[in-house]
Amino acid sequence: MAKNKKQDINAMSVEDLKNKLADDTLSIKKLKYNHAITPVENPLAIRMVRKQIAKVNTALRAKELGIN
Repeated sequence: MAKNKKQDINAMSVEDLKNKLADDTLSIKKLKYNHAITPVENPLAIRMVRKQIAKVNTALRAKELGIN
């Protein structure tokens, strides 16, 4: 299942990756803010979004360098 997600991210266009990165960045800011006020029901969600941002950044950088 993890490979499918990686393949999905690698198959996205640069514009889609930038949009996803913006959405995920906004999402993690909201999660962190909400967690500071009241504990989030699932604190691991912050970690999952942070990892998703890293995957998108990696795919974006690979496309910039022409890898893949």
